Amino acid sequence: MSDSPQHRIFAMLDVDGDGVITYEEYLSRVDRVAAVVGRDGRHPVVVASLAAHDSVFQDMDADRDGRVTFEEYRTWVGHEAFERFCRTALGSLFDIADTDYDGCLDRAEFICLRTAAGNADTDVSAAFDALDIDGDGLITRDDYLSAIRDFVTTGNSPMAAAYGSGPLLRSSS
Repeated sequence: MSDSPQHRIFAMLDVDGDGVITYEEYLSRVDRVAAVVGRDGRHPVVVASLAAHDSVFQDMDADRDGRVTFEEYRTWVGHEAFERFCRTALGSLFDIADTDYDGCLDRAEFICLRTAAGNADTDVSAAFDALDIDGDGLITRDDYLSAIRDFVTTGNSPMAAAYGSGPLLRSSS
């Protein structure tokens, strides 16, 4: 598989590596993040995240067979899909990990989020440092989402290191 951002993200979402993302695999991200921070599945932020992830999956699954192939994903992914669906879904994972509700993630919260979401073999410490724009030990929700959007749409963002590709860039937002 290529090292393109789309290939890397698809491979992360295809938990069992069989070449398709199932509904269960996709929504399991929410359950994993909630479990690692100790949030119950009935917590409002978890319920909202599951709903947002359901919407993403339904939109990605072009042929409605309950499985997203790489071709479906590649056709779907991009700036418009990010703004329409992914911003909400990824923001909801951020919100689950933001256990103190301050709108930011500290290093421990960030590591929990990234690891539980499926980025365990990535350099989360370097990614945190790149996203901590002002060096205050916190990553804002907007900086986090902007970095992911830039990675998905251009492959060039502070998140490139988190996915093991490209140079580590400081976000400008």
